[in-house]
Amino acid sequence: MCGIAGWVAFGRDLGAERSAVEAMTRTMACRGPDAGGTWYGGPVALGHRRLAVIDIAGGAQPMLAEENGQVTAALSYSGEIYGFDELRARLVSAGHTFRTRSDTEVVLRACLEWGEDVTRHLTGMFAFALWDARGQELLLIRDRLGVKPLYYYPTPDGVLFGSEPKAILAHPEARARLTSDGLRELMTWVNTPGHAIFDGMRQVRPGHVVRVARGGITERAYWELPARPHEDDLDTTIGRVRDLLGSSVAGQTVADVPLCSLLSGGLDSSSVAALAVGALRDRGEDPLTCFSVGFSAAGSGPGFVTGPRGGDDSAYAAELARHIGARHEDLTLDAKLLSDPAARAAVLRARDLPQGLADMDTSLYLLFKAIRQRSTVALSGEGADELFGGYPWFHDENAVRAETFPWMYMAGVAAAGGPAFLDPALPERLSLDAYRADRYAEAVAAVPVLPGEAEEDRRMRKVGHLFLTRFLPMLLERKDRMSMAVGLEVRVPFLDHALVEYVFNVPWSMKTFDGREKSLLRAAMAPELPDSVLTRKKEPYPTIADPAYDQLLKGRLGALMDDTGAPVRALMDEKSAAEAYAAVRKASPEELRFLRVGFESLLKINDWMRDYRVELAE
Repeated sequence: MCGIAGWVAFGRDLGAERSAVEAMTRTMACRGPDAGGTWYGGPVALGHRRLAVIDIAGGAQPMLAEENGQVTAALSYSGEIYGFDELRARLVSAGHTFRTRSDTEVVLRACLEWGEDVTRHLTGMFAFALWDARGQELLLIRDRLGVKPLYYYPTPDGVLFGSEPKAILAHPEARARLTSDGLRELMTWVNTPGHAIFDGMRQVRPGHVVRVARGGITERAYWELPARPHEDDLDTTIGRVRDLLGSSVAGQTVADVPLCSLLSGGLDSSSVAALAVGALRDRGEDPLTCFSVGFSAAGSGPGFVTGPRGGDDSAYAAELARHIGARHEDLTLDAKLLSDPAARAAVLRARDLPQGLADMDTSLYLLFKAIRQRSTVALSGEGADELFGGYPWFHDENAVRAETFPWMYMAGVAAAGGPAFLDPALPERLSLDAYRADRYAEAVAAVPVLPGEAEEDRRMRKVGHLFLTRFLPMLLERKDRMSMAVGLEVRVPFLDHALVEYVFNVPWSMKTFDGREKSLLRAAMAPELPDSVLTRKKEPYPTIADPAYDQLLKGRLGALMDDTGAPVRALMDEKSAAEAYAAVRKASPEELRFLRVGFESLLKINDWMRDYRVELAE
């Protein structure tokens, strides 16, 4: 995995602008700690930071294709192409020659062979920039599900781009400016595809190609979730799911560096680990190492909780590891580290935005940091809940039928106006209800229609599509940022596009044939997993319930309230903020934990506005 950055400015020679490009590229060092490079070709400059996973000695970037001593194409690439050996063999048959064993060179040669249609031949997670020197144009391409990020920022004479916003913001022509639309996106969490919060900045949408030429910038979709009739019976469907997932996991266990699996002992991560063990065994490779996370309390507090289960992942994970023959290590994190200012600052820097899951982001960052000391690539079960219907929202009739995003309905977000400390007039002034409703209508309009589909299946297809296109991207962004902040590559086998296309079109009655969530996945993996995992109910990632943590944040809130120059004060109403702060000051430990959600968000917004020098548009 890597980080990319670059700049196109038609009519200029960017060889004279090296300092700006090098500054952009340096911001991606966390994503690529092993090597870095830049290339300048008249109106284009490409930057790259490398995390070496395949062909450690080769694969340096930016990578060039040359003909008669002239550069014909240049590539800055981030990601992994699975099954690239087969694609390489096809290209050799077509007359291409290779200098390395890397998947990067396979992507470059595939681009030369098929041009923009290269996407039809790529399976994996990827985001890359290809400069066509002959046609004098740039292609920005992102994988189908949006596992890997890619941002761009149009300029009067071209474009800036990078794996993360920080790469673009390092350029002197980019501004960290927040307009009303950016505020709406932050406060509603609707996650509009392509939106990047900062004014003028965009994301390349999943499954899209952005073309930058002298005539302007155009964008087109090369892949969307298809609606197809499902003609397999239940037994065939179960077998097909097992085969598709097994093939995906096997392809994603290929690496020239230490590989491990994240393991909570739940159905999703256990399925990936079990299949990975089998794939490695079949190839005669070393056993898989699995990591689960545990937490110690800070001081005398109760530490982390996840609701009813109280955080007992390690026992399930250890049992699963014994069952499949994997090595298992339980990583214990000290809860007090979550309040460490350095860790919190690292998380904000990784996210570039004040969005996220508060202490859960910090604990995930610390977990990945610990894993990175032992491994370079990790397998994850991300995406299974969205694909197989694992969340409670799928099974709540009111949430399914609500005219809003199901997760907003059940969380009460549909009626919320943001943290209590912010100006209570903001929701009305920004028309947040209308904004949320418009984004929901757009999302529903994008759902593919299957003629003649039963009403329940049509309704659940809509819900599944909303989760895969609006909810899942938020989790993928979180996992990408927290892992790449420490140079750890996380792979997501459940998001192989062939598996996604197949399961998306399975009728809801089959997905829940035994009356439980994720029935289809459970049945497909039954031969591989112990009963303890198969019968375990889904549990959320643990959140902290330590009074010491709450008190520390309360202290930071007091400092903010005393700071009349705090940037976030521009979004606050003094009277309502004083009332909210009074409620926090007199709150019991139990009440404080509940109120923390609001003021922790406020603290994060303030840190973001300060550190990124965010400008609020008039």
